[in-house]
Amino acid sequence: MAQRRPDRTRGPEHDAFWAWCETGELRLQGCAACRRIAWPPVQACESCGGGEFTWERMSGRGKVVSWCTFERDYYNGALPIPWDTILVELEEGPLFVSNPSGFSWKDIAPNMPVKLAFLDCEDQAGRFSLPVFQQA
Repeated sequence: MAQRRPDRTRGPEHDAFWAWCETGELRLQGCAACRRIAWPPVQACESCGGGEFTWERMSGRGKVVSWCTFERDYYNGALPIPWDTILVELEEGPLFVSNPSGFSWKDIAPNMPVKLAFLDCEDQAGRFSLPVFQQA
């Protein structure tokens, strides 16, 4: 059964990101001119101003560099409280905000290695695969 989640950000670049997630791949924009990885999705490269991108496959490996636990209901019941959020530095460099899967803040240590997983979710736009991270 799909977990109910707050509504995703939608739009051309974001929709491409979610389409890749549906295939079980974490792909982020790579600038065709300077090769910088962009996250979140952009229309122009923040490094060189280029507007041509390819969707680069990420390894799915990273490390937890920060975390927090939310104890207030910011999403009208869409997430049970308290809920944990982690900041993962992907092996390729970008920082990615996500949720832990199979562990909580009590299990986290600085630089803890994590690996990508996908969670079956739904929002007002329908079902989607949410990238989350498990202990590696």
